[in-house]
Amino acid sequence: MSFRHVAIIGLGLLGGSIGLAVKEHLPGVTTTGYDADPKVRERARQRGLAGTIADDPADAVRGADLVILCVPVGAMEAAASAIAPGLKPGAVVSDVGSSKISVSESLARALPEHVIIPAHPVAGTEQSGPDAGFASLFHHRWCIITPPEGAPPAKVKSLKAFWRGLGSTVEIMDADHHDRVLAVTSHIPHLIAYTIVGTASDLEEVTRSEVIKYSAGGFRDFTRIAASDPVMWRDVFLNNRDAVLDMLDRFLTDLAMMREAIKAGDGEMMFDQFSKTRAIRRRIIEHGQDDARPDFGRHDHD
Repeated sequence: MSFRHVAIIGLGLLGGSIGLAVKEHLPGVTTTGYDADPKVRERARQRGLAGTIADDPADAVRGADLVILCVPVGAMEAAASAIAPGLKPGAVVSDVGSSKISVSESLARALPEHVIIPAHPVAGTEQSGPDAGFASLFHHRWCIITPPEGAPPAKVKSLKAFWRGLGSTVEIMDADHHDRVLAVTSHIPHLIAYTIVGTASDLEEVTRSEVIKYSAGGFRDFTRIAASDPVMWRDVFLNNRDAVLDMLDRFLTDLAMMREAIKAGDGEMMFDQFSKTRAIRRRIIEHGQDDARPDFGRHDHD
């Protein structure tokens, strides 16, 4: 792993976790950090989210071999432009956004002379801000790297080594394919969660206090997802619009079929569908992507 100085721009959940993970797993690597919010920078210094917290984005990246932009996808281009004066030749600029085509295009516009290799660590919680980060966030989680055509193989190899050093399992993927996969595995579930929680809150015949008081497990899990950073997810839907709309149309078709099955009393169709989805749940657990304990192990963790 050839990166000896890593700069982190944006010190919330993901940026803070990267800084803490580097400190724990890659002790020979120097870290610098920056956040646009002065209060976040101060808290980042208190928590030690990076070895040095700069007050200027260009200063934060000066001398860095790897720069990771940990900002909402809608802010990528502005963040990249802000760091441009401090970037050294040959530095790799990467990110953590969950929409890769739009990020690749934004970074290429802002930094046409630099090496850009987008990435997406598929890890996170519903928490945000500088207090949310923790060093083990990336353990046994996927990090998908989407190198553009012509990306230097040695730089891609170094970025893979970096994420593996933080505990991730790394996959190389085409940016368009990434956006379609994540649309169905992450973006649509978040959209459904935001919508169903909003629907429950707006029901006239059910008071908001009843929604909170009698939340069953399924709805409670929706509220956990719907508590995610609204700025980040607004930008995800705007920047991965085509893939999200495509997968949303497919979901709405399947939902309409399920509605007809319920209306017609077609229990066999529902049973077959529920059996398929139950098998998918088992495979997710077998692949180590979730916890089979009751309540996903949250009670034990608390």
